[in-house]
Amino acid sequence: MMRFEGKTVLITGGRSGIGRATAERFADEGARVFIAQRGEDDQFESIIADLADPAAPQAVIDQVTRQSGRLDVLVNNAGIMQEAAIEDMPLEDWMQTININLTAPFLMIKAALPYLRQTKGAIVNTGSIEGLGSNPMHAAYGASKAGLHGLTKAVAVDYGDEGIRCNAVAPGWIDTDLNIDFIESMEDPAAFRRDIGKIHPLGRTGTPQEVASLIAFLASSDASFITGQVYTVDGGRMTKLSLP
Repeated sequence: MMRFEGKTVLITGGRSGIGRATAERFADEGARVFIAQRGEDDQFESIIADLADPAAPQAVIDQVTRQSGRLDVLVNNAGIMQEAAIEDMPLEDWMQTININLTAPFLMIKAALPYLRQTKGAIVNTGSIEGLGSNPMHAAYGASKAGLHGLTKAVAVDYGDEGIRCNAVAPGWIDTDLNIDFIESMEDPAAFRRDIGKIHPLGRTGTPQEVASLIAFLASSDASFITGQVYTVDGGRMTKLSLP
């Protein structure tokens, strides 16, 4: 399928993990793909940006539209996670997580809207199952992702009448390089893999490509009547009740 031929897609955090798989998926379907993050990349048209800087989103959108002349899809994927109990988390760490995970997508959307209005484009935000539930010591991360889910719905309501759609995906445990490295750091990685698989009805964790396929669907005309939704991609983890 070439659902995105002639279209321009911008993905934040596109160098690795879900962002990388998403960039590859859009490129495979004909899109011109820009990625924005702190480091350079030689596979896609890359923009170096520190999304903690409130001036960065406008600068990124300006560069994409200057080079491409249009913007059809915005994927807000960049994010960070910091672990700390609430009473142990410095305010600056809290603000860094909120700024990158929630404020940056807000500013990216704000800057992109004039161009998405012209193309009747789509926005897909990468949320998390931690915007629906919580793991220990993830207060800032969970709050930022819950906020991103709320922002998704607000944008869908405010701009739907202009043909702009906004949805989110909420991944669970996905085998990104970061998660794989975490597993390999365990004393018994094989046992950890078995244990993590048991909490999923499908018996395994997910791949970045499986999330990317949903992002591409939501951005495509196949999802033309879908907006304001948060889609869980977790192998059934959030559905399965724990044993007593």
